[in-house]
Amino acid sequence: MARSTSSSKSTARLKSQVEVYASQQQNNTFNYKQVSHAIGAATPAAQRSVAMILAEMAFDGNLIEVAPGKYKYPQRGTIAEGVFTRRSNGKNSVTIDPDGEVLMVAERNSMHALNGDRVLVNIAARRRGVEAEAEVIDILEKKEQSFIGTLKVERGFGLLQTDSKFLATDIIIPKSRLKGGKTGDKAIVKITDWPADSKNPKGTVVDILGKTGENNAEIHAILAEFGLPYHYPENVEEEASKIDAGITDEVVASRIDMRGVPTFTIDPKDAKDFDDALSFRRLKNGNYEIGVHIADVTHYVRPGSILDKEAQSRATSVYLVDRVVPMLPEHLSNGICSLRPDEDKLTFSCIFEMTPAGKIVNSKIARTVIRSNRRFTYEEAQDVIETGKGDYADEILELDRLAKILRKARYENGSVEFDRVEVRFDIDENGHPTGVFFKESKDANKLIEEFMLLANKTVARTIGQTHNNKKPKAFVYRVHDQPDPGKLADLAQLSRTFGYKIKTDGKASDINRSINKMLADVKGKGEENFLSTLAIRSMAKAIYTTTNIGHYGLGFDYYTHFTSPIRRYPDMMVHRLLERYLDGGRSVNVDKLEEQCKHSSDMEQLAANAERASIKFKQVEYMKDHMGEVYDGIITGVTEWGLYVELNDNKCEGLIPVRDLTDDYYDFDEKNYCLIGRRKNNRFRLGDEIKVRVARADVDKKQLDFALVDPSMMRNGQDLMGFVYPEQKKSKNSFKKSKNNKSGKKTSQKNKSHK
Repeated sequence: MARSTSSSKSTARLKSQVEVYASQQQNNTFNYKQVSHAIGAATPAAQRSVAMILAEMAFDGNLIEVAPGKYKYPQRGTIAEGVFTRRSNGKNSVTIDPDGEVLMVAERNSMHALNGDRVLVNIAARRRGVEAEAEVIDILEKKEQSFIGTLKVERGFGLLQTDSKFLATDIIIPKSRLKGGKTGDKAIVKITDWPADSKNPKGTVVDILGKTGENNAEIHAILAEFGLPYHYPENVEEEASKIDAGITDEVVASRIDMRGVPTFTIDPKDAKDFDDALSFRRLKNGNYEIGVHIADVTHYVRPGSILDKEAQSRATSVYLVDRVVPMLPEHLSNGICSLRPDEDKLTFSCIFEMTPAGKIVNSKIARTVIRSNRRFTYEEAQDVIETGKGDYADEILELDRLAKILRKARYENGSVEFDRVEVRFDIDENGHPTGVFFKESKDANKLIEEFMLLANKTVARTIGQTHNNKKPKAFVYRVHDQPDPGKLADLAQLSRTFGYKIKTDGKASDINRSINKMLADVKGKGEENFLSTLAIRSMAKAIYTTTNIGHYGLGFDYYTHFTSPIRRYPDMMVHRLLERYLDGGRSVNVDKLEEQCKHSSDMEQLAANAERASIKFKQVEYMKDHMGEVYDGIITGVTEWGLYVELNDNKCEGLIPVRDLTDDYYDFDEKNYCLIGRRKNNRFRLGDEIKVRVARADVDKKQLDFALVDPSMMRNGQDLMGFVYPEQKKSKNSFKKSKNNKSGKKTSQKNKSHK
């Protein structure tokens, strides 16, 4: 009994120490190791107790678990501010400032707040084991937003049946606010009022996009859904039309004239906005002069102009499945600024002197005038590389050889190597997809990429690298943070079970080389899909910022975006800063520049989301013509609500809802990325090969559902590829490979951004 009393006192004392430590951390996060070290809990048993205490405190609502195993002390009272999240399934919530704690809000307690509204909430007392709840008591700031859907017009009013995941009810529209909309029209509607005693909000039509189901209407709806423009204001088009090339003798005299140097562009066959060109000539000393010439957009688009404000707002061109929505009006993007062949063009250039061995011995950045001699498609340039014949064959072959030297050095220095396959659709005159094909990155693509990377790195280093401890001037960097330590640790642990070693600490270059080795070794093996997918997901997202932390994925200490000013506003920012600083100008305001960087990063993400949505829309349209057909695929996502499967033949992705896996009750194993059957122990894991049937294709909701063809393919704790899970083995803590492993082909999203 004395021992039990002593143990209880020890546990109580330990809990008190943990509570005191947690309360002193203010807004800092911590895990059980940090707490154990701070309070002197050195033994494994004591550390396990600390971990258990932290978990219990989070369960009781006395701590916030911001990530698995990572906690923070709540900095709030019973009244708090936060951002409201509305869901069409009724699972509303509020994210509390400043902790980021997420609390449930029942619909009856929401005050009809909309998604993104800033609200004041009353937080209910936490009951053990019950999810924390809050009640909205005031809407402090309404977020302006619109909803997209299909109109249904009655005699005296209309209804918008929304496509939104943020609103479950229809919007009532008075007849006077229908803007001529008719039943079946795709429309954008803004909510004007939501009376407290009404189930439905009231609204007004903002725009009619066309008939639901028509290609243009649906594509414009995708753009509108993400808040992206789908047409240009008239005043912007008019302003652009007034601009002419203006390449006068005076302008040429102020630049380096390179019109006599062999120069060409290499772009996709359907491209019209040629914003980069390469020049090549041999020097008398045996070295090469290679020019990376970039359209001088900022010569025409002046700061503060209507064109500049529009470009800054858009921040990027949007590449959808059947069109490009340009950042700049076509008169500029496809005309004045585009480096079209046999036309004099103004450019901003990085000019390199390289030895035949690929060593850079000299470089300069200057404004130039060029004249492209030839416009190559990637296919045409690839044919020259493969056959050694064609226009400018000597120049292209030598540039290809040098690019391979640069690429080899880049990988040796720690750049991560991911394969890329681009999914494209054959589309008929009505916008309907009739086929799918893939475009892989070949030598011609890599040639251009390598010299664009070199130019971007050179520009960033020119401004960012200073001497004699001088503070660098404010600049726009393209940065890529280190992988999430937890995800990297998971990748390393799961890789070890297959016999591959990945470093999780040390130099970034060493870690990346180990990832590259794994990606190379895994090629063609059954575990390729699983491990390569996890490797991609372990990586952070690249962003624009004024704080240079380097580009982890490329292995560069300095990197920016300089090479695509026709389609990216950050590149225009870089051009202006580069000109200013090369002329001896003072540093710009860093806070204002950071705001522009954040806006550009946010818009880039929206554009990527819109692109994925347009691809998904076409995938569902395409697969609707193939209902009931059976395909082989790869599991690309595992969630508690089902399995995402990508088809091998066309890369279309759909969901097998967990409710349709009727042979068993399946639990989600988040750590091992799999669903596990309780009775039969069948397992479905990320990267597994699987056979499915097309079950549902809902074009309106852009949802594609598959049905599993043969659940009996998985038995006895083994997945489809023959791997046995660790918990099924008593003697060894590793997966066992089947002798009959099948190979699968990995694909990844295209990258238009030169990283």
